[in-house]
Amino acid sequence: MARPKKKEPQTELEKLQAENLRLRAENALLKKVKALVEETESPGTAQWAKAIDELRSEYPLDLLLKLRQMARSVFYYHLKLLKIADKYAAEKKEIRDIFHEHKGRYGYRRITAEMRNRGYTINHKTVRRIMIEMGLKCQIRKVRYRSYKGEVGKVAPNIIGRDFATVAPNRKWATDVTQINIGFTKLYLSPILDMFNGEIISYNISTSPNLEQVYDMLDKAFARFESLDGLILHSDQGWQYQHYGYRKRLEEHHIIQSMSRKGNCLDNSMMENFFGIMKSELLYAEKFDSSQDFIKALEEYINYYNNKRIKSRLKGKSPVQYRTLSQYG
Repeated sequence: MARPKKKEPQTELEKLQAENLRLRAENALLKKVKALVEETESPGTAQWAKAIDELRSEYPLDLLLKLRQMARSVFYYHLKLLKIADKYAAEKKEIRDIFHEHKGRYGYRRITAEMRNRGYTINHKTVRRIMIEMGLKCQIRKVRYRSYKGEVGKVAPNIIGRDFATVAPNRKWATDVTQINIGFTKLYLSPILDMFNGEIISYNISTSPNLEQVYDMLDKAFARFESLDGLILHSDQGWQYQHYGYRKRLEEHHIIQSMSRKGNCLDNSMMENFFGIMKSELLYAEKFDSSQDFIKALEEYINYYNNKRIKSRLKGKSPVQYRTLSQYG
């Protein structure tokens, strides 16, 4: 059935009223579409259609379409597409919230799982499509470990046996690796700690927990001392410490290897304690714009930790002060 033809204004008053309506509608339409696309360069047909739809209760639809020179069929076509898109409006908001809540660490699979935890029935393909549409991309990269996994079980006894006390430097050392997240970057810190005074003997920080990192840490430590005969170096059962190359280096310097029991962090509590202090005083206390900012700050912190930070168990001295006094006391 054809729509009845609209009566054209006849009198001057009617013409003025029609012109006034046209101007108000044009102004309202421009404001509406600007609000819809404030972050884009120019609105598309879909945005104009949405703006017209939101204003059609205030102004005649024919007038709004005429202002945009938009065919009625085009308007209804885009209106239909907008309604399909709005089908997932609630899901889109939830997906965006989850993504930002986890600071971009979640990809579409984990977001799908979290959506289901929150009561949504949605499959991973739909989540992936919505994330692509919204430009949400997981920034976290998987860490690629070296292929070597070491022997099954420990390769050295637990000689330390939680007896961390020692009467002189370079009798008992500890080592471990901890992961540090700076934004979307993962760093790995591998230090050696002297159990005598808690001093950090050497360290390496890397973007990958590989053997080269551990070798560099060892080489820096070995370069500081003429002899380390009889030193015990304690670690957990990490694959790096089971590797032949690591064990060979210790053997060449007449160092005795000691390993914690499997899954027992208390067996290496001195190293764990240092990590806890460093993270609370540096990592969590300051803001870092980049991994390089953190690496520089870590260098300064370890220098401070060794030379200035006093400890009650060291009689109010810093690790280096305590070591120096022990050598001349």
